[in-house]
Formats: sequence, C-alpha cells, structure tokens
Amino acid sequence: MKPDATPRLIASGLCVTRGARRIVDNASLTLNAGELTVLAGPNGAGKTTLARAMAGLIAADGTVAFDGADLHALTPRARARAMAYLPQGHEFHWPMRVDGIVALGREPHADPFGRPSATDRSAVARAMDATAVTAFADRPIATLSGGERARVAIARALATEAAVLIADEPTAALDQRHQLIVMELLRRTAHAGAAVLAIIHDLALAMRFADRVVVMADGRIVANDAPALALTPARIAEIFGVSVNRVETPDGPLLLPSRAL
Repeated sequence: MKPDATPRLIASGLCVTRGARRIVDNASLTLNAGELTVLAGPNGAGKTTLARAMAGLIAADGTVAFDGADLHALTPRARARAMAYLPQGHEFHWPMRVDGIVALGREPHADPFGRPSATDRSAVARAMDATAVTAFADRPIATLSGGERARVAIARALATEAAVLIADEPTAALDQRHQLIVMELLRRTAHAGAAVLAIIHDLALAMRFADRVVVMADGRIVANDAPALALTPARIAEIFGVSVNRVETPDGPLLLPSRAL
C-alpha cells in the first residue's frame, strides 16, 4: 500500500537550451513520496535532460525545490543524501568487489576519516538483499552479467536511502525477467516511501508498474496522469507513431504494439 503522496521534489518551468535548440521547454513536474513515476517519450524527447536537470546535475532555467528548499542551495553532500541518481548504462570503471561498489552509496553519510558505521553496514546489507546480489558480494564486478551489474547499480543507489531516486533507463539491455524484477523493485522502493522517477521506453512496463506516467515530446510534457489516462492508444499513436492494442489481464491492462504508423 502506498503511503500518503507528499511532494518531495518540485521542478517548475525548467528550460534547457543547447546552442539554438531548446531541449527542455518549460517543464514542471512534482515527484511525490510513495509514487513510482515513469517518464516516457520517443528518442530525443528530452527525458534524460529533464531528469538530469531535476537532479541538479546540469544547469537549467527555472527552479527545483527539495522539501520546499532550493535544491541548489543545498551542499553537494546534503544533495547526495537527499537524492540518488542512477545513470544509463550500468558502467563500472573500477575493479572492485560488489559489496564495495554498493557501499559507495553510503559515501554521502559516511565519516570520511572513519570506518563504516553499523547504520552504513545495515543499509548496504538491506540494499543488497533487496536486489538479490548478496550472493555476489565478494565477486569482482567484471565477472557479473549485464543483468547482475544492473542490480548492483540499483543496490548502490538504494544504499543511499535517499528520499528521491531518479533512474535513467534502468531496464535497458535487460532480458524480460530482469526487466520485471527491476520494475517491481522500483515500485516497492516507491511504496516504501521514496519518490521514484524512472525513464522507461517500454510502454507495457510503464502501464504495468507505474503509479503515474509523464509523457514528453519535443522537450515538453504533454501528459501527466495515471497510466491508463496518459497512455491512451490515440496519444501513443500521435507521440510514438505506434498502433497498440490494450488487453485486460488479472494484473491490469497491458499494451501490445501492433504496427508502426
């Protein structure tokens, strides 16, 4: 059951311009505690740029507030405690053990001159258990499969225990089983109290797992609603150029793409 939806991150009138092109155009979006919000849109719609602007990782016109305070007024350490950002790709550039990588998620909380606290160790253990990577704890990250590395990346983000989690294409390059596992994990994280934003290309996954779907096109937000209202066949045809069939199942409605338009 979802907790009360308290606004945690509020972006208002965000604009990002590169050269003569407006990548994000006057986007406003609120992330609520207890909700898994999926950000969807065709390639080049501005999804990653909006997510990075909301995380304070790139400059943007407009405002972003965390719990009512200007996000950019927070120290980098405070911002890292408030928000975890999971980029695309699940790339790791260090020959580290899995447990060491997950422990990096505690850096915003840790004493830089001390050993990990009991709280840190517990948070790492919970994150590894939630993502089912505990069995890999002592293995070098390079020995894991793509799906396993994806779960380690999510575990590192979860270990931060941030109020806001932003994940950019967390299901990319995963097989169908691991896509379902990751989406269920993100939904559980949200329903446990976090505000979660995930960029997802698969509209069937968005319909199946999201509490709310935000659709972007040409840098603008064109829909922000419950999945069944945001992802209507007419809107999908207009924005994504795909014809879909909606099928009712015991797990809720599913979208099945039928042809390109």
